[in-house]
Amino acid sequence: MNTEQWKSLGTFHTVLGKQVFVVDKGNTTKTMVVLHGYPTSSFDYWMVLEKLSENYRVIVHDHIGFGFSDKPIDYSYSLIDQANVALTLWKSLNLDKVTILAHDYGTSVATEILAQTQEGSSDLKISSLILCNGSIHIELSQLRFIQKLLKNKFLGPLVARFASEQTFVRNMTNIWYDPSTVNVMEFKEMWQMLILGNGRKVLPKITQYINQRYTYWDRWIGALERTQIPVKIVWATEDPVAVKAIALQLHKEIPNSELYLLEKTGHYPMLENPDKWVALILK
Repeated sequence: MNTEQWKSLGTFHTVLGKQVFVVDKGNTTKTMVVLHGYPTSSFDYWMVLEKLSENYRVIVHDHIGFGFSDKPIDYSYSLIDQANVALTLWKSLNLDKVTILAHDYGTSVATEILAQTQEGSSDLKISSLILCNGSIHIELSQLRFIQKLLKNKFLGPLVARFASEQTFVRNMTNIWYDPSTVNVMEFKEMWQMLILGNGRKVLPKITQYINQRYTYWDRWIGALERTQIPVKIVWATEDPVAVKAIALQLHKEIPNSELYLLEKTGHYPMLENPDKWVALILK
């Protein structure tokens, strides 16, 4: 599937004054909302949407600044704002009880949503939470060199301006466990979505999410430590960024959590090892 085919599956919703791209598939009594990772988009789920939607009504949107959603220049791109966009979107779709599936960047959006439900500022009911390969424990993360450059206040805009498709493909390949399984055309599609609109200009702003993980560490880790919601941790063990140690630490500190490890798989398990990943998500 290419990104134009993916776009044909979704619609645009106006959320807090911004256009948000949303794919909504499946018609069951259970709803799963999906929060995708950085720096890609909802397209990450093209290989697994069909299987997930056999069991859930699946709703996955592009965060502001990502994919087909708006990429305004004058915007905070804070994870808290991204959480508010998600909550507002879900409320407009009349969702009241959901399973949240979050990967990478999306895991911090999810922990902010969890914190808001605990303090009563959101009335969303979360039946369960699934966390997948996100550097929630940022102190344990092994950040890539490109991430460190992009979040730099002075170098970030310059790096984004001169980044190339070739560089993107190389960086993505480096976070796969088995480079021989890489689909280069898939990466090229992702690159085109990344640079769509103001993509290059907003990327350094988006990358500040790394610093926010330090700033809000107590709030977000605290929300996980306090939660009584069932939490499933599904982790690809060969992820060079969100390393296995993060999954082990989360399992240790989150009450009522289950840990499922996916061996010989890198940072994007839904693309590199989709069948086994879906099986663990639905287990």
